[in-house]
Amino acid sequence: MIISRLSVVGCLIAITSGLAAQTPAKNDVRHRARELGIVIGKYPTGHWNAITDVAGVLVGQTTIIRGSGQLKVGTGPVRTGVTAVFARKDVWSNGVFAATFVLNGDGEMTGTHWIRDLETLNYPIMLTNTGSVGGVMDAVTQYTAAKHPEHQWDYLPVVAETFDGSLNDIQGRHVQYSEVAAALDSAHDGPVEEGNVGGGTGMVCFEFKCGIGTASRQLPANEGGYKIGILVQANFGEREQLIIAGVPAGGELKEPVSTASNRTPAENGKEGSIIIVVATDAPVSSVQLERIARRAGLGLARTGSTSGNSSGDLIISFSTANVIPLSGSEKELNVRFLTTDHIEPIFQATVEATEEAILNALTMGKTMEGINGNVAYQIPYDRLAAIMAKYGRPLTVSSAP
Repeated sequence: MIISRLSVVGCLIAITSGLAAQTPAKNDVRHRARELGIVIGKYPTGHWNAITDVAGVLVGQTTIIRGSGQLKVGTGPVRTGVTAVFARKDVWSNGVFAATFVLNGDGEMTGTHWIRDLETLNYPIMLTNTGSVGGVMDAVTQYTAAKHPEHQWDYLPVVAETFDGSLNDIQGRHVQYSEVAAALDSAHDGPVEEGNVGGGTGMVCFEFKCGIGTASRQLPANEGGYKIGILVQANFGEREQLIIAGVPAGGELKEPVSTASNRTPAENGKEGSIIIVVATDAPVSSVQLERIARRAGLGLARTGSTSGNSSGDLIISFSTANVIPLSGSEKELNVRFLTTDHIEPIFQATVEATEEAILNALTMGKTMEGINGNVAYQIPYDRLAAIMAKYGRPLTVSSAP
């Protein structure tokens, strides 16, 4: 079994048994889109080009990889995990303004009615697989009661999902309390691990191995100097839809053909899902955050997605600029909001960072074999380089493995 827990100093990996046919050694090195020379939009990135560029935002992940061969429900093979995104380290006692937006609703994100009506996020945002939503929600509740007993039950945990059942024993519900607690305890700032990690471990997009991706933008001082960070769990798209920096790459990437997909057996070729988390330090209201969340859908569209009928394209956004104490006797809050005339740069930065986060999830994905020998192949850099060069967009790491 491999269980990796991302921490401040890196990823602690305990190996207790071997794995068959995972990632070939020659393919160990993967690159983010920008490292390949794929530059999206006009705004510069933050220091880490990650959601953690928004000060105070933390990310923790637990990755579970165990077993190989034929599916045995409850045993494996297991290719899954959980990702935790904190708006604040002390989110248990100090909330932030938040909003949600549903581009297409064939998916689940718990706790959203509370956010919609009370405007406040005061739990970490948890990302996992479809079968583990209940278990993760229960685990967060247990964790909160044990470690933050002062936290009142005024809200419900936020848990969002996408389907990883073509690689993972999804009915086995292998994400339990220990995995959730590890993700929460390891949450940190700085670089964020991408690809086959956390909730994205078993995910597939555009018929390539995909998973977790992140990116950020830094607005110039004359546009407020605000930061916008995005984290996605990507599990959507058909191969022919894929667009990379305006290049219709998917139509020419016929090989390799993955035998794992992002669709449930009943979906018959319909598109899968994506969860998008938007963070900013701009002082914006929940209404403005909902408008920002909508723009993340445009970044999704720029990668080729049409948000299919059976797709769960769910977006949650929050701002760290204002603090909402969850206890106290105050009848009024002193908060500040950006005027609507100055919000447009944030819209554009959100679109750009969402597009890049999805491409990072794709380019960082590694070939993975899961249940019943199903394989999701990583996007091949050499083939991609030839296609991008054909359209006048050469890659800078064209010879990368």
